[in-house]
Amino acid sequence: MVERIVKSYKVLVGMEIHVQLATKSKMFTGAANGFGGEPNSQVDPVVLGLPGVLPVMNKTAVEYAIKVGLALGCKIAKHTKWDRKSYYYPDLPKNYQISQYDLPLCNEGEFDLTLKDGTMRKVRIRRAHLEEDAGKLLHEAPGGYHIDWSIVDLNRAGTPLLEIVTEPDLASGEEVATFGQELQKLVQFLGVSHAQMQMGHMRFEPNINVHITDSQGQIHKTAITEIKNLNSFSVLQRATDFEVQRQINDWIETGSLGKKSTYGWDEASESTWKQRDKEQAHDYRYFPDPDLVPVEVSEEWLTELKSQIGELPVARRKRYIEQFGLSPADAATFAGDRKLGDFYESTLAHDARPARTGSLILSHGFRLANIRSKPVYELGLEPIVFEEVAKLIDSDAISASAAGPIFDRLLETGGGSAAAIADELGLRQV
Repeated sequence: MVERIVKSYKVLVGMEIHVQLATKSKMFTGAANGFGGEPNSQVDPVVLGLPGVLPVMNKTAVEYAIKVGLALGCKIAKHTKWDRKSYYYPDLPKNYQISQYDLPLCNEGEFDLTLKDGTMRKVRIRRAHLEEDAGKLLHEAPGGYHIDWSIVDLNRAGTPLLEIVTEPDLASGEEVATFGQELQKLVQFLGVSHAQMQMGHMRFEPNINVHITDSQGQIHKTAITEIKNLNSFSVLQRATDFEVQRQINDWIETGSLGKKSTYGWDEASESTWKQRDKEQAHDYRYFPDPDLVPVEVSEEWLTELKSQIGELPVARRKRYIEQFGLSPADAATFAGDRKLGDFYESTLAHDARPARTGSLILSHGFRLANIRSKPVYELGLEPIVFEEVAKLIDSDAISASAAGPIFDRLLETGGGSAAAIADELGLRQV
C-alpha cells in the first residue's frame, strides 16, 4: 500500500454568485417580478414559452447590472449580445435559457476584500453577465405533505439574474463567507437587489480545488468541484471547508484527483455529495438569440450610471473610521446601508462629536426602530435631535442614561427640542 503524505497544500476557490435583481418586471417580459405569491401566478405567455411569443429586454435590469460591474471595477462592454443556452429541465419551459456567453456585459474587475484579521485580499472578477432565472421544483406539496412526484412553480422563471464569476483567489471557507457578506452589502447599497438569502435573492456556488504537495515535493492538483445553490453564509463556510478536506482525504486514501464534478450540500450530515460530472460549454449548444437585438452601451449612458453610484461602501467605511473616529464595526454598519449612512452624516451639521452621535443612533435609534418595525430614517425623528442630545451629553448637561427617556418622548410627541424635553422631565444635571 502506498503511503501518501501531505507536506502542505494550497486551497483555490473561485465563486459563482447569482444575484436576483429587484426590478418590477422580469428580464424579457412585463410579468411581475416578486417573491412569493400563489404558485404559477406571476407568469405570462413569454415565461411559459408558448408558441409565437417574443422577448423584450428590461432596460432597468441592464442598468442595475452595469452599476454592479462599475462598483466591482469591471470593464463595461460597449457591445454585447444575448445567447441561447440550451438544456431541458422541467422548470425551464422554453428548453433554453437566455444568457450571455462570449460577450459578457462586465469583465476584468477586482474587489478589495478586508479579511477578519484586517488584511486585504484582491479578488479578481472574471465576468458578470445577465441572464434569466429558471423556475423552482418542489419535492413536497404545500403544507409539507409527502408526494411521490415533483411539482413546478414558475413564479421565479424569467427573473433578471446577474451571475458574477471570480477568479480562484479565495483560500478558505471563512474567506468565501466574508466575500459573500461583502457582496451582499454592496448590491443592497446600490439598491439593485434585496439580497435576502432566505428568499433566494442570492445563491452561491464555490468552485474548489486543492494543490497538494507530497513528501517528495511533487504537486498534485485535484479536479475542480462546484457546490451548487448555497444560500446561507454559515453553510457557505462549512461546505467549502468540508469539500477541501474531502478532496485531501480522497487523495490520501486512493491517490485519485477526481473528475470535474457538481456537488450538493446535505445539511443533516453536514457533508457534500456528488450530483453529476460537470457539463462543458459545448453541451449547452450556445448560439446568438435571433429574437433580441444586441446591447450597445454609449459613453453618455455609462457616465449617467457612474454618477448614480456615488461613494461605495468600502470607501465610505474607511472615511468614517479616519474622519469620524468610528470603530470598524460601527463604520461598517453605517457604510453598508446608503440611507442610514446619509442619515448619520446629516446629524453632523454642527459640532457634536461624530462618535457620540453614531452611538446614539446605533443604540437608541435602533431600539426605537425595532419597536416601530421600521428603519431609523423612517421614524420621523429629525437628524438634528441626535446631534442635540449628543451635545447635551458632551457638555455634561445630561447624563448618558438620560438619552433614552428623551428619545422616547421625542418619538411620542413627533419631535421638538431635546433641551426642552430634558427640562420638562427634570433630567438636567446640576
